Amino acid sequence: MDGLVEVIVGPLAYPFMVRGLLALVMVGGVCAVVGTYVVLRGMAFFGSALAHAILPGVAVGYLVSGSTRGPIFWWGLATAILTAVGIGAVGKSAKVKEDTAIGILFAGMFALGIAIISTVEGYAGDLAHFLFGNVLGVSAGDLWLAAIFGGLVLLTIVALFKEFLVFSFDPLLAETLRLPTGFLHYLMLILIAVTTVVSLQAVGVALMVALLVTPAATAYLLTRRLPAMMAISALVGAVSGVLGFYISYYVEVASGAAVVLVCTAIFLLTLLFAPRRGLVWERLRR
Repeated sequence: MDGLVEVIVGPLAYPFMVRGLLALVMVGGVCAVVGTYVVLRGMAFFGSALAHAILPGVAVGYLVSGSTRGPIFWWGLATAILTAVGIGAVGKSAKVKEDTAIGILFAGMFALGIAIISTVEGYAGDLAHFLFGNVLGVSAGDLWLAAIFGGLVLLTIVALFKEFLVFSFDPLLAETLRLPTGFLHYLMLILIAVTTVVSLQAVGVALMVALLVTPAATAYLLTRRLPAMMAISALVGAVSGVLGFYISYYVEVASGAAVVLVCTAIFLLTLLFAPRRGLVWERLRR
């Protein structure tokens, strides 16, 4: 028993480790809740594109601030919101299909971000932090920003829960009820954008989309009711953050990658053994 307590408490002796753990739990929960709409509306590619498209803003913030985290957050947030609105506007155009527009903007913005960062000598290490996260570098200020903006995202979802519910499951009914579908669409894009920036420090650009999609996909295998799906998704995201944190500490692997791998393992186990919907149960019924 003493050994187990030491395993759990040992990493928490350092303040930066505590901040990192709190950041992973918050990011995992917020991403998972927003991710339920991403999964229900088939927006996984949009989430991936947006996560990569904010890199130019992050790079400019890095150059302007000299790697100070505060300005990087605000530059990234502004870029994420503008990119989300831009993708939504281009996607509404009849000139090209939405997935084509997303792919074009995703590749162009990501390349621009890498080009900007590459102008700095010795940029490789900083680029790795942007791509894969640096949860041990989370400061108290970063934690407050994540808590405030993550809380605003969750409050918005709670306040407009019924509207988002109708809009996600039946857009035609939403129009019949005269809901502001255009406003809801752009607001959802902005919420995903804010969530993306909040997650940047913890898991990075490359891995953030996994926290948006995988917990929600896991919950989708277990329930079809949206409130329950959000709760299960948030639980999976938070648990993945905690387990990934300890695995990264003791196995000495990147924390963001460890969190995503735990999340993926939970999804695969659920896919196999989920009551009534798991592959094993289907095989047994046959």
